[in-house]
Amino acid sequence: MLNPVWLKQIFATLESDHPQQFFEHVSDSVIWEVTGSHPLAGIYHSKQAFINGTIAKLNEVLNAPLKLKYLSSICGENSAAVELIASSTTKAGEPFNNRYCWVCEFEDKQIVKVRAYLDSALVANTIKQ
Repeated sequence: MLNPVWLKQIFATLESDHPQQFFEHVSDSVIWEVTGSHPLAGIYHSKQAFINGTIAKLNEVLNAPLKLKYLSSICGENSAAVELIASSTTKAGEPFNNRYCWVCEFEDKQIVKVRAYLDSALVANTIKQ
């Protein structure tokens, strides 16, 4: 069973100015599926591909780098569903308040697979600005 305290600690680093601390717990060869039909949706076959294809693109339209706040999690033996929230503003002055659920699979305390669920319409509208 995954330790919920440990899980919260690693995901809480996404809210800091050092999100790379979170990514130390993500396998370089992670399979990261971003669900939906928006410009960032797709299946990414590495940690760097995910960062370049989603976070970097989103950061281009936000006033400040994306920060995600940990809200809750449900832990299983080698998996967890983690709820996160983003509260930001776009460069156009529009709010970007998105909620995420990442279903993560772990091997040896490394995230090896993620299915990410989010507000697709908000992402599509934000990227179009």
